[in-house]
Amino acid sequence: MHRPGVIPRLAHMPHDHAPQDSRVASAGAQLEIKPTTMTATTNDDAPSEKPAAKASSTAKSSGKSAAKPKRKSKKRTPRKSKYTAATADRHILYQLSVQNVESEIDFVDATYKELRGKPATSLREDFCGTAHTSCEWVRRRSTNTAVGVDFDQPTLDWGIEHNLGRLKPSQRSRVTLLSKDVRDPGPKARKVDVALAMNFSYWILRNRSDMIEYFRSIRRSLNAGGIFFLDHYGGYESMKEQVEKRDVDGFTYVWDQHRYNPITGDMQCYIHFHFPDGSKMRRAFDYYWRLWTLPEVQEMLKEAGFQRVTVYWEGDDDDGEGNGEFEPRDIGEAAPAYLTYIVAER
Repeated sequence: MHRPGVIPRLAHMPHDHAPQDSRVASAGAQLEIKPTTMTATTNDDAPSEKPAAKASSTAKSSGKSAAKPKRKSKKRTPRKSKYTAATADRHILYQLSVQNVESEIDFVDATYKELRGKPATSLREDFCGTAHTSCEWVRRRSTNTAVGVDFDQPTLDWGIEHNLGRLKPSQRSRVTLLSKDVRDPGPKARKVDVALAMNFSYWILRNRSDMIEYFRSIRRSLNAGGIFFLDHYGGYESMKEQVEKRDVDGFTYVWDQHRYNPITGDMQCYIHFHFPDGSKMRRAFDYYWRLWTLPEVQEMLKEAGFQRVTVYWEGDDDDGEGNGEFEPRDIGEAAPAYLTYIVAER
């Protein structure tokens, strides 16, 4: 299905998940990863890096293949990048290199309608970070509402200014942001048609009992007929300690699978950004999580009470790469790396 060198596109997540004081904004929110140490350098002290994986844009923006570098023109000088480590905003870089909220919402919208025969209207985005997905949801239809849950208030504040601030007033009024623990976000995060935990953000819960508690709380928050959407990254390369690069317009995204403990499944990962001027933003995002397997996640969802749990596997194009189309499957390919959706029906 996917060839070696998949570079996952992730969402922000905090190191710990103790709730902060609640704070609600009338425009959307989300939970994102703790920024930890971020440094701008001109010398790379990261581990040795192998050649960038080729990544194409898919419905999951998974980085299955990383777009091939364009051949330099001999007739003109390449345009100078506006990004440097000293001036770039890490959240903007993240949204450009990691997220593809349009295709993600396409999948959620189409799948819910196919399973329920009608469109969903209310969405809860857990680990929402900058609320990028919530904003995309309310743009789709005037009847759509979104609740974003994240306890990293500075990231929510950034999203309010830069993402919610771009919405029309009528759209902003339909987004609510909660600075809360996703396991107990309060009544404003209940009675929704759809709940999302994307970009493997739920892996921050490294204990089985904590994960099942979270899944149960999600199930309770759903309306009758509600659906919980998650994504998953797996394959034998997901456990490999490696550093890979993918060129983005004006900078390079670096995914660093820094340490993996095969005994516990705990994993330390980082996102770095490199720039054409030679500067580097190291450890712009820091992830310490557990690499849960696909069977484990399905089992925990069922134990939490979900009546039906389905894996949506990505199809292949003529070159054997992912085609961006995800369909229900009972049997997958033992690929080096793969990305899937998990659809859990209440």
